[in-house]
Amino acid sequence: MAGDGGLAAGPRPLVGERVGEQVPEPPGDTLASGGSRGRVVRPATPGPVTVDIPETLRYRLKNKLLGPPLVNEQLSSERLSRPVALGVLSPDCISSSAYGTEEMLTQLVPYVGLAAFSLVVPITMAILGVLFFVTLSYLDVIRLYTKAGGAYVVARENFGPKVAQVAAVALLIDYTVTVAVQSAAGTAALTSAFPSLLKVDGQNLTVPITLAVVFLLLYGNLRGIKEAGKYFAFPTYFFIFSLGAVVIVGYVRAAMGTLQVHSVHHAGTLPIGHAGSGWLYGASFIVILRSFANGGSSLTGLEAISNGVGAFRAPTARHARQTLVIMSSVLAFLVLGVTLLAHWTHAVPYAVGSPTVVSQEVRYVLGTNPVGQFLFYVVQFATVLILYTGANTSFNGFPFLASYVAQDSYLPRQLTRRGHRLSFSNGILVLTVVAVALLLATRAQVDSLVALYAIGVFTGFAMAGAGMVKHHMDHRSGRWRLKVGVNGLSSVLTAIIVLIFAIVKFKEGAWVVVVLGPLMYFGLIRLHGQYMDEERQLEEGATEAAEVPVLNRHTVVVLVDRLDMATARALQYARTLHPDELRAVHFVLDNRESAKLEAEWSRLGLTRLPLDVMECADRRLARATLELAAETVADGETELTILLPRRGFAAGWHRILHDRTADRIATTVSQLAHVNATVVPYQLRGGWLSRRREWGRRPPAETGVPAVPGTDVPRDGSGPATGGDVTGEPRRSAFEDAAFGDRRRGTTPIGEVQWRTRVRIAGRVRSVRVQPRAGTANLECVLADDSGKVLLVFQGRRRIPGIQPGARLVAEGMIGDWAHRQAILNPDYELIAGPDAGEPVD
Repeated sequence: MAGDGGLAAGPRPLVGERVGEQVPEPPGDTLASGGSRGRVVRPATPGPVTVDIPETLRYRLKNKLLGPPLVNEQLSSERLSRPVALGVLSPDCISSSAYGTEEMLTQLVPYVGLAAFSLVVPITMAILGVLFFVTLSYLDVIRLYTKAGGAYVVARENFGPKVAQVAAVALLIDYTVTVAVQSAAGTAALTSAFPSLLKVDGQNLTVPITLAVVFLLLYGNLRGIKEAGKYFAFPTYFFIFSLGAVVIVGYVRAAMGTLQVHSVHHAGTLPIGHAGSGWLYGASFIVILRSFANGGSSLTGLEAISNGVGAFRAPTARHARQTLVIMSSVLAFLVLGVTLLAHWTHAVPYAVGSPTVVSQEVRYVLGTNPVGQFLFYVVQFATVLILYTGANTSFNGFPFLASYVAQDSYLPRQLTRRGHRLSFSNGILVLTVVAVALLLATRAQVDSLVALYAIGVFTGFAMAGAGMVKHHMDHRSGRWRLKVGVNGLSSVLTAIIVLIFAIVKFKEGAWVVVVLGPLMYFGLIRLHGQYMDEERQLEEGATEAAEVPVLNRHTVVVLVDRLDMATARALQYARTLHPDELRAVHFVLDNRESAKLEAEWSRLGLTRLPLDVMECADRRLARATLELAAETVADGETELTILLPRRGFAAGWHRILHDRTADRIATTVSQLAHVNATVVPYQLRGGWLSRRREWGRRPPAETGVPAVPGTDVPRDGSGPATGGDVTGEPRRSAFEDAAFGDRRRGTTPIGEVQWRTRVRIAGRVRSVRVQPRAGTANLECVLADDSGKVLLVFQGRRRIPGIQPGARLVAEGMIGDWAHRQAILNPDYELIAGPDAGEPVD
């Protein structure tokens, strides 16, 4: 602990040190110090002025709908055990077993009829072979990339960011289609249990139900729900055990000869084709490929473990690899089981997608007696849960991937910003809009969406495998030849599947991805080029420009349209700039209005400030202002500031009643060197719904202590607490109390500290002042809690590791004043946590 004060003993993540040399205090300021140095002198001005700023109606509604805002530190730092991680990260992958077999049969049944139930078994075995090699490849990925090992990261590290955008495009498409596929499949499982939902008053409710689920997921994710903990693990285990039990019972009944083959001739099924002869039963090679491609949808979500490897408990790589093996094994068991049950029972797909093949198998295996009926609804409920949960995984994966790509400047940087509840709100909204469009375009039919689905998935697999081949070829360590072979085979197999999908499913919707993918790629490259060009323009000569000598003359021009409060505010602001020349300029667009302005200008006694009335024959205000600015700075000795009054409106719809002339003029004149356009807003009040209360300083507390001249703060610094309630009692959030724990015990709320008293306070660093090298060697930071804030001054220190915005500190010292602010000089302090304490530690 720094200094000679005493904070509670215990482990200290970081300690401050008292600087030995005497550092001069700022001129005109004195400070009460908690250390041995300095003398205590009564200051001229104490603590900060407290203001009351009401929140807007929109923000209050947001708080009601989404809950109060979260701070960065509340990002989840939970590390997952293997059982929980399996439940949390695998819904997308394991749930695909609910529709993978059905998607293969939809391609076979119309062509080969009953022979489809024989062909589907070898096709499934081929798909499981691909699963085996992809799993081996991702085991290698997880071993090397222990923070995040998705296809984008692997491709970026080994091929560079430009090539990595191929993986980015594929995964962005994959995540988007996943929402549509999983939610549509979940609705199909729901309508299989309750067929009456297919027709209500003559309307099919498949699309409305699916859209309602997507919007519910949107709302939940905007509120900040996380894919963590037992709540998201439950649907996965519920589905595994329920469907796994059905598969095992089906195996037993098949072995005992009690599992019957059922008729495929029902109303609403797909057309039943006629089998031919030969080992393909009359199926053409293209039909086999189409079925294989559709069945590849069973492997979607396999990369989730590598994407979330950083969330595992240590040792992260080993635990993640073990979990991946278990997930792949469970997937293989369920996919093979569902396929064999279809082979034995002849569960046939329906044209509308409901009842599903899995739901038919459950009825055939469990029977139609009361117990079987009850268990049927249990299994269907589990299926609905995991499919909708699988859709939710994209609401976590897509925004994070988009934020990574945006950090590399290949997507708009708005996607890197966390929202009200710490979620990447912009990414969530983009994902929802595209998913809803897909559902509307395909009428929420899984078969129509699968063509868009697996191309993105397998492109990601191929990029990950190729990236690992590149890595091992570069490093050549260990059994690198074997790893090159495994990853190369995985990459080749998955790339072949991409080609199969693009060819055999082209007319069924794959053309959208084939055309859109390259367009998206070149769009990302073009966007990156734009960002880089902007950065070059902004960075070139920035340091030198900041030190360029000030020009000899400063002229301020206020553009006057009419004499009103907005113009008056701009004129008032112009006078505070103390220019060498101040001019008010009016461009004539209407002679009568100009005459009225001139008369009013003289009548109100404003003749001390000249009004220049200038012709604007072609009514191009921006052009006329540009010419005026160019003439003013033509001598090379004048810096020009143009002030543009702008009316602000409380309600958004009010803006459509007015143009944006000030913004257009500012954009035009800013092209000139030494011309600065400043918009001076004047906020208008709206109607009763959008009206905002006037805000200002709070009155001083009723303490009998005189206020400091020019402020509303009592001279002893004991003013009301910022952020407190109407009684002046400070607020302390439950999160803040939990964040500090026992170290907050015995501290004083910052809003209650008094001048010339030694206090112990706890809070979060609100701001840190960066001192230039030629400036005073002091570190100044503002420490704040829910009740107020105080300045901490560390003399002789330019920087202290760990003290940065967002860090939590406990500080102790004497309250005094520094540069007219309530402050503690050289406090004893303890760093509780840095600003990223809530982030997972890698």
